[in-house]
Amino acid sequence: MKKILMAVFCVLSCSFCLCAQETGPATDTIRQDALNLYMQVSDHIRQQINYVNYVREIREADVYVIRTYQPTGAGGTEHTFFFNGQRRFAGMADTLSFTAYPDDTSDAVRNKEIHTLHMGLMRYVARTPLARYMEIRFNQPVSQTVATDKWDSWVFRSSINGYLSGQKTYNQNYLFGRFSANRVTETSKLETSLYYNRSEDNFLIDDEQLKSINSSWGASVLYVHGLGDHWSAGGSTSISSSSFNNINMRYTLLPGIEYNIYPYAESTRRQFRILYRVGLEYNNYIDTTIYDKTEETLGMHSLLMAYQVVQKWGSVNLSGSYRNYLHDFSKRNLGLNGSLSVRLLRGLSVNMGGGVWLVNDQLSLVKGGATSEEILLRRKELETQYRYFMSFGLTYTFGSIYTNVVNPRFGSGGGSTMTISF
Repeated sequence: MKKILMAVFCVLSCSFCLCAQETGPATDTIRQDALNLYMQVSDHIRQQINYVNYVREIREADVYVIRTYQPTGAGGTEHTFFFNGQRRFAGMADTLSFTAYPDDTSDAVRNKEIHTLHMGLMRYVARTPLARYMEIRFNQPVSQTVATDKWDSWVFRSSINGYLSGQKTYNQNYLFGRFSANRVTETSKLETSLYYNRSEDNFLIDDEQLKSINSSWGASVLYVHGLGDHWSAGGSTSISSSSFNNINMRYTLLPGIEYNIYPYAESTRRQFRILYRVGLEYNNYIDTTIYDKTEETLGMHSLLMAYQVVQKWGSVNLSGSYRNYLHDFSKRNLGLNGSLSVRLLRGLSVNMGGGVWLVNDQLSLVKGGATSEEILLRRKELETQYRYFMSFGLTYTFGSIYTNVVNPRFGSGGGSTMTISF
């Protein structure tokens, strides 16, 4: 009996020691000394960067990170991280970026994210007791020369997508193809593209077969040259066709000039662009229009204003547009749309989006209107004086400010959902 009691005592003692090791003062001290970081991250980032405390309230953070995305000329995405210190790190700020190329795998993008965050956080971690546990290594040989780009910044991309679905009384097929050739440098941008789109819907209603086909194709060229930190000039030309819009052939030529109130170098964080374009549009219609036209050449001009800002309280995106035909100024289109994401108070955030357009420039509408079948199947554009959309969302979170733990057990879809944004 004495031996049994001694064995139980040993087991309990070992269990207590293991618990003390797992949650004891040494580990807890390290966690208390760790940096408090505010950023919406994936479980993968939490696992790979485990030397910080992830907090869910920005006011509790020593550092908050804003992340923005911007498409590149190669068809990839530039990810930019804005590191901002507060409290004991007030005044310490930095900006780091990486580029995700079109052929990068999801794992390659995740590795670039981790590397960029490691680099950005080190200047803050270096000022905490955890700095003594950090190691810095450089694992690549350095070449003394830079290899010449044999493609001279040209990037080519092609894609084709198809979709097919159906049941006894309905089937649908869809085909879309696209090709682009782009060359983007610090001072100029040249983008060319071709596309083809076709969709077909078949319905069987009371033994009657109904078919709806919409098709479109187009080609475009855009060239822009930078004129300093705030000005750009260029133009675009395009040729297109659309059965939905009653366009057999449309050709446009639109030179323009743009002014950005903020330097273009700050475009991922803030921008306020004003773009004016003036040019010609030639239309050859499939059917006679409501203005008894089968073809016409029109002068037109447009003004676009776009404002974007990303801050720690949220983000704002606003754009307004005005366009009219020069032969008749009553034929115009005026629009305003945008989105807003704001943290109202601790744990409470609101997201809103919407847009409205006043429409009076539908010159290609088919004379005689559309049949009930064409209306229901959306085979032709319909007359309207306005268009609009709206979205709204509200999020409230409360409880512990820490979100360090990752636990994928019983997760749906074989793992956690990756969400990376500000």
